[in-house]
Amino acid sequence: MANDDGLLAVGGDLAPERLLLAYKSGIFPWFNDDALMLWWSPDPRMVLFPEEIKVSKSMRKVIRDKQFRLTQNTCFAEVLDQCAKVERKGQEGTWITPKMKASYTELHNKGFAKSYEVWEDGNLVGGLYGVDLGHVFCGESMFSLKPNASKFAFISLAMECIEKGYELIDCQVHTEHLESLGATLIPRSEFMKILKS
Repeated sequence: MANDDGLLAVGGDLAPERLLLAYKSGIFPWFNDDALMLWWSPDPRMVLFPEEIKVSKSMRKVIRDKQFRLTQNTCFAEVLDQCAKVERKGQEGTWITPKMKASYTELHNKGFAKSYEVWEDGNLVGGLYGVDLGHVFCGESMFSLKPNASKFAFISLAMECIEKGYELIDCQVHTEHLESLGATLIPRSEFMKILKS
């Protein structure tokens, strides 16, 4: 019942149970601080099949040279804060509001929301977070304070998903950055079949 842009519903709350149900139903929240809550289910859907991750020659060198160190779930709140601060082309403000942070932190405490942190010389320089459904990882946001840091986080996530047999990483909407890493658009109906499998 979503419109052409993928908008499905307006209002509601960000209770962890509602958020989890939304992700399991192929829906995610996305709205500005001063707006009503908006819930989206776009068609087509941007996804990465983990085995289709593209690792460029320059990224292979970054990985080989061990430029970065990866951790998981060691500073979830900091990753959220950095994702909220990062400037994005064509976008004013952030959808990662204090309410969103509180809700995702609760999901994190329940073991569903996870963060991947990238370190260089002891400093947090990149990362991402999302919701882990056990066979699908729903990516929410990523940030990079140094070139290639968020790519390193995303590639590391994809490699782990391959190891664990995850079916896909949900990237939600198209960006050239995600496309360059191997993500592709698929019909919502196909996405929903995988999500429900």
